[in-house]
Amino acid sequence: MSNKKPQKRRPKKKASQEEPAIFDPRLMEKMTADLQRLLSEQEFETIDEAKAFMNDLMASSMPFPSTASSTPLNTAQDLIYEAWESMGDERLELARAALDISEDCADAWVLLAEESAGSVHEARVFFEAGVKAGERALGPDAFEKYAGHFWLVLETRPYMRARSGLAGCLWELGKREQAIGHLQDMLKLNPGDNQGIRYILLTYLLEEGPDSAVDELLQMYSDEASASWSYSQALFTFRNEGSSPTARKHLQEALRSNSHVLAFLLQSKRLPIKLPDTIGHGDESEAIVYVAYNGHLWAAENGAIDWLRRISKAS
Repeated sequence: MSNKKPQKRRPKKKASQEEPAIFDPRLMEKMTADLQRLLSEQEFETIDEAKAFMNDLMASSMPFPSTASSTPLNTAQDLIYEAWESMGDERLELARAALDISEDCADAWVLLAEESAGSVHEARVFFEAGVKAGERALGPDAFEKYAGHFWLVLETRPYMRARSGLAGCLWELGKREQAIGHLQDMLKLNPGDNQGIRYILLTYLLEEGPDSAVDELLQMYSDEASASWSYSQALFTFRNEGSSPTARKHLQEALRSNSHVLAFLLQSKRLPIKLPDTIGHGDESEAIVYVAYNGHLWAAENGAIDWLRRISKAS
C-alpha cells in the first residue's frame, strides 16, 4: 500500500460559529519550536547577552514571535500546529496538506490514524507510516545520541507519539509481544517516561507476562505513588504469594493511595460511560481510569476480589 497522499492545496481558514476547540497540550511544543528557531537566528557575543535576551522574552506578555520555517518538514509541522488548534474536517485537511509538503511529518500520520482511520487495521497502517516517517526525520544516529532523555529533544516527540499509537493497535490486533516490545523500547529511549508508557506496559505485562518482566518494571519505578502502581503491585504480589504479609502490606498502601478504587473494583459503584479528561492523584478520576483499564485483571485473578473485600473490611 502506498503512503502517498493526493496533492491538496492548503485549506483556507473559515469563519465558524462552532465552540472553540479544547486546548491541545501538544501546542505547548509550538512555543518551544518558535523559541528554538528564534534563538538560532540570534548572534550573541557573550553568555550575558544571551541571558539578557531570554530575560526580555520571558518578561514580555506577548507570545514568542513565530519565525519562518527553514525546511519542508518544519513547514509541515507548522500545519500540524494549526491542525491542533482547528476543529472538524479542517484538522484532516491540514494533516493531508502537511504530508503533501513532507511525508516525513510523523504527527500528520498520527492525526490521520486518530481521526480518519475507519478500523484498527487502517489506524495501524497510518501509525506505521508515522513511525517510519519519524525514523527518516531523525536519522539513525539520533536513537543512540538521545537515548536516555529522548523526549527532551523536541524533534523526537512525533516519532514517540506514532510508536505509542502503533503499540496500541498491535495490542488490539492480538500482536501482543510486538506491542510490549515497542513499549519496552520506548522506555529504554526515555526512562523518564513523559508519556506515561509505563502504565500501559504494566497493564499489558500483568495480562500477558512474563512475571519477571512485571517485577522488573515495578522495580524500575519503585518510587511511583500512583493508584495504578500501588494496586497493580498488590495484585501482582497476591498472584505470586497469596494473602502474604507482603501482599497485605502492598494492598494497605494501595488503599491509602486512593480509597476510591475499592468501590469500583467491588462494583458497588459503576464506572461512567465517559472517562475523565483529567486525572488527580488520589481522587475519583484516578480511580475510574485505573479500574477502566485494570479492573479485568482483578476479576480474572482467582480469589483477588474476595481478598480485596476481606482486607478492606478489616482495615
